[in-house]
Amino acid sequence: MANAPAAPAAGQLGAADKPIVMTFVPSGDVPTITRAGTGIADCLSKLTGLTYKIEVGTANSASIEAMGAGKAQIGFLNTFSVLLARVKYGVEPQLVASRSYVTNDLDPDKGLKGTLQPFYKGQFITKTSSGIKSIADLKGKTFCFTDPTSTSGTIIPQIVLKANGINPDKDLKATQFAGSHPNVAAAVYKGDCDAGATFIDVRTDAAVQKAYPDIMDKTTVFFDTIRIPNDGVQTVKDFDAKLKDATVNGLLAMMQDPGGKAMVRSLYGYDAFGKVDPTFYDEFKDLMVKAGVDPASFVK
Repeated sequence: MANAPAAPAAGQLGAADKPIVMTFVPSGDVPTITRAGTGIADCLSKLTGLTYKIEVGTANSASIEAMGAGKAQIGFLNTFSVLLARVKYGVEPQLVASRSYVTNDLDPDKGLKGTLQPFYKGQFITKTSSGIKSIADLKGKTFCFTDPTSTSGTIIPQIVLKANGINPDKDLKATQFAGSHPNVAAAVYKGDCDAGATFIDVRTDAAVQKAYPDIMDKTTVFFDTIRIPNDGVQTVKDFDAKLKDATVNGLLAMMQDPGGKAMVRSLYGYDAFGKVDPTFYDEFKDLMVKAGVDPASFVK
């Protein structure tokens, strides 16, 4: 790759004995994320001459802390985790993902279906036979969230519930964190939760479809959220500029190659990357603060 940095000497970051670590949040099927992440690391190594290794966090927070502790230099964090990592550790967004926009019957943006967009939405799902038709119907029901720091699987849904007069801690019969969006879909399908929150539309995920072929018939969507900025790629604030540029340019180069793009897409459904300013998520953060959710309050 043009402008690749000189091969680092032993003991320097990027050398075989001191690889650059990329951390991935477990927001989807972990074996799929692990395979895709490993392929991306191998491809970046060939493109840049640097050595990379991966880790998949046991939770979103584990990936944040890996970057904060200097155990990982590059993150593939979900949106709210980017806000937390930026507040707590000064992590800097470098790339934002665009995806072929996925919609559902309730979405007023359904006309954008299939176009590349740097945002997505969340949805509330329930079993078709549950009788739940609106947020108000959730009182006294059980509800599944994903991970405590998931944007569309927890943070935004909790704002929605409160805005509609439902206190998740008092008005729901029980809540649980299922761990991932596919797990929420499975829990709702199996009746472990009366309803749950996911991104639009996790039910079309290949692994979910394979496990539950009739999930689109047995479950239904009854609420969609506002637009949420997409996730992407971030780096620690003191990451060497030459290594950062090589990594970012390497990922962009992969998206120009059919094989590389397919590999990256298999990770979290990315269809394109765009470079962004470190302040890219600030407007969304300010919106959340106005809604009563300040990322700084999650920092311990």
